[in-house]
Amino acid sequence: MSSDDVSRRAFMRTMGGATAAAGAATATAGTAAAQEVQPDWPSGVTGGNLGSYQDARGGSEVSVAVGGGDGGLAFDPTQLWVDPGTTITFEWTGNGGAHNVQTVEGGGPADLASGDPVGEEGATYEYEVTEEDVGITHYHCVPHTAVGMHGGLAVGEDIETVEVGGGGDSNAVFVPQGARALGVATFIAMVSTLGLAFVFMKYGGTITRDE
Repeated sequence: MSSDDVSRRAFMRTMGGATAAAGAATATAGTAAAQEVQPDWPSGVTGGNLGSYQDARGGSEVSVAVGGGDGGLAFDPTQLWVDPGTTITFEWTGNGGAHNVQTVEGGGPADLASGDPVGEEGATYEYEVTEEDVGITHYHCVPHTAVGMHGGLAVGEDIETVEVGGGGDSNAVFVPQGARALGVATFIAMVSTLGLAFVFMKYGGTITRDE
C-alpha cells in the first residue's frame, strides 16, 4: 500500500470523526431549542408583575412570596402549577406595603381569601388545594391590583396548556442564543472540513509509516 493511500485513509477517518462531532453538537442545539408546555394563563395573569413561573407538580408543599420583586409589588412565583393535595404557603416579605391574596371575581375555581391586607414580614396564609380547585385561577392583591400585583394558580392536569418559548410564528421553534451560536460554529466547522478534504484529495499528501 502506498503512503498516499495511507494518508488519504487516515485523513478520511479524521474527517468522519469531525463530521460526527458536528452532528452531535447540532443535535444538542436541537434539544436546547425544545419548547416548554405551560398552563394557558389568562391575560390578567401574564400581565402581572415579575412574571416568574414554577412547576411544583409532584410536591406536597410550596411557598409563594407576597411582596416579591424589586418593588415588593409582586407574587413570586407569579404563576404556579400544582397538584391537588398540595399545601401552598403565602408568606409576606414585608415589602411594598400591606397586601392580601384574593381570587379575582369570576377568576377561577380556587377560593383564595387571606382577609384584610397585611404588611408584617413573616405573616403567612396557607391554602390546601383540593380536587375542586382543578383549573386555572387568577388572583390579585386588592390594594395593588391597579399596579399589576396579580398571580395565577393552575391545578391538576385537566387544564388548557400552550407551548412557550417560540417567536411570533406559533409554529416556529425557539432557538436560544447559545444554540444559534453553536449552530453557526458547527456549520463553519463542517464547511472547513469539506474544503480541506477537497484540497487533500485533489493534491494528495503523504505520511510516513514504518513497514
